Amino acid sequence: MSGESHETIPQLELESVIGFNGRVPTGLNVHPDGEHLVYPLGCTIIIQALRNRKQEFLHGHTNNVSYVTVSRSGQYIASGQVTFMGFKADIIIWDYSKREIHARLTLHKAKVEALAFSPNDLYLVSLGGQDDGSVVVWNVAKGEAVCGSPASAPSAGNCLTVKFSNNNDAVFITAGNSTLRVWDLDLPNRKIHPTECQTGQLKRIVTCLEVSDDDSFFFCGTSSGDILTVNLKTKLLNSCAPQKKKFSLGVTALKTLKTGDMLVGSGDGVVSLCKGTPFNAIKKVQLVGGVTSISLRGQGHQFFTGSDAAQIYRFNYTDFKEELVGTCHNEAVHDISFPFGTSELFATCSKNDIRVWHTDTCKELLRITVPNMTCHAVEFMQDGKSIISAWNDGKIRVFTPESGKLIYAINNAHSMGVTAIAATSDCKKIISGGGEGQVRVWEIGKGFQRLIEAMKEHKSSVSCIKVKRNNTECVTASSDGTCIIWDLVRFVRNHMVLSNTLFRCVCYHTEEFQIITSGSDRKIGYWEVFDGSPIRELEGSLSGSINGMDISPDGTHFVTGGDDKLVKMWGYNEGEVTHVGIGHSGSITRIKVCPNARSIISISADGAILRWKYPLLS
Repeated sequence: MSGESHETIPQLELESVIGFNGRVPTGLNVHPDGEHLVYPLGCTIIIQALRNRKQEFLHGHTNNVSYVTVSRSGQYIASGQVTFMGFKADIIIWDYSKREIHARLTLHKAKVEALAFSPNDLYLVSLGGQDDGSVVVWNVAKGEAVCGSPASAPSAGNCLTVKFSNNNDAVFITAGNSTLRVWDLDLPNRKIHPTECQTGQLKRIVTCLEVSDDDSFFFCGTSSGDILTVNLKTKLLNSCAPQKKKFSLGVTALKTLKTGDMLVGSGDGVVSLCKGTPFNAIKKVQLVGGVTSISLRGQGHQFFTGSDAAQIYRFNYTDFKEELVGTCHNEAVHDISFPFGTSELFATCSKNDIRVWHTDTCKELLRITVPNMTCHAVEFMQDGKSIISAWNDGKIRVFTPESGKLIYAINNAHSMGVTAIAATSDCKKIISGGGEGQVRVWEIGKGFQRLIEAMKEHKSSVSCIKVKRNNTECVTASSDGTCIIWDLVRFVRNHMVLSNTLFRCVCYHTEEFQIITSGSDRKIGYWEVFDGSPIRELEGSLSGSINGMDISPDGTHFVTGGDDKLVKMWGYNEGEVTHVGIGHSGSITRIKVCPNARSIISISADGAILRWKYPLLS
């Protein structure tokens, strides 16, 4: 079945996406219409309305987007991507009004480092990454290259950023590691001529550029934390400031305002408002994560900043106070869990934190942070009084769901990190699986946690645990190619399921007489709980392992997701794909149907959380 083309299968409707790749330089852009944000997530570009947060998606890249820019008129969006060594990296020019591809430009190898539109949208200039090292000017209307050249002198370093002048379609600037050049476009001869800017003894790595409104000067933010001012006409260095109080961890974003002031974002997460050339900050605000983009709305009465901790902030120029408008995970998301019987909220876990989200609005309600640790699994206790979580430092940590306070931690629960966790419905026992393959049962009481039994059968890490409703047995899946059904009264193995695969996920059918499993061999297996015998096997995917699956509350359907980045909905008895969801740009790590069967939520390795409309509403 999975061999059929996805065009003939009905598609799942994507309701919303929680995600933003904050590591892309100048990735967050306010569209010139003042009503939309444009930003990247994995291979996708998201256009989000500021008023009602409605999202639209531009799909076309084959790998992660490395740069996004919007033309001054707002008619075009240009985005570049990375790709593997030896392959060409595409640039796509999108027609904003039609939300479709205007032109696909392919010349650069391995990575597109930076892009810039000319002031009247005539040309696009692109900069290749360090494996490419060329600068190319493209004709936007025709979608073809005008001319190209090596971006920096052989003795200089890599170019990192490019910017057009504000009033001339034939002048642009490139800058990078000890290279700073102003280029003139000679259209009749189809050539570009560089002029080196003399900086004397100064050696700097320029990370961002900004040109003054009248094209008299341009400003270069450097990784050393100072700003170079260069005369655009004479190509001579005017000043290097500030001398004393430099911007910590380098200048990462620059924006000039109509008042002549400058907004400066730095790598330590400070946004500063600076007056005049010494660039002394008159106002400062500290954000979470290094600032990677600053984008003005309208004349700059309001502006948005993006940080590499994947946070989006809105500022008003007058009071200069930050307001957090969007957050998401900036690392791979490992697990997702709903509280028992409600679909209003859900929890996800990642490196450093567990977050609780409101399902309908996609707002973050709670963040529980444990620095430098990775949470592998998260689960709500059935009474709703605690969130249990499995961490790579071998601890089981239990938090309150309202405030996120630590209630207790079980230290050294497993020797090679805790990889899976589940709780019984009476909330008196926790079952945990570890990287070494042990399955341990813990008794939880008021003020004590006690190890009842350690069951040693698995040879490799436990990837998934599911408990039967009556708490008498559980099933564990492991990457050693076995799924074991355990008796939780006598703590012995009832049955073992063997397969030549690394099991990633296992589910009890709603009636609990069958289990379904899947893993790295891309097969979905149905097994009898009574004696562990195989019932049937389906081909689950054409490429890549299946990492997550969940059965609908009524047991008629189940959903799967994996390395092929597709969400698939299957009929349980028919074994046929009924719907496909296309939208992820990273491998899907886990997937869940919400308890009231209104939506499906899938999470992926690029930090995205996608919510799909459940198609079969009864």
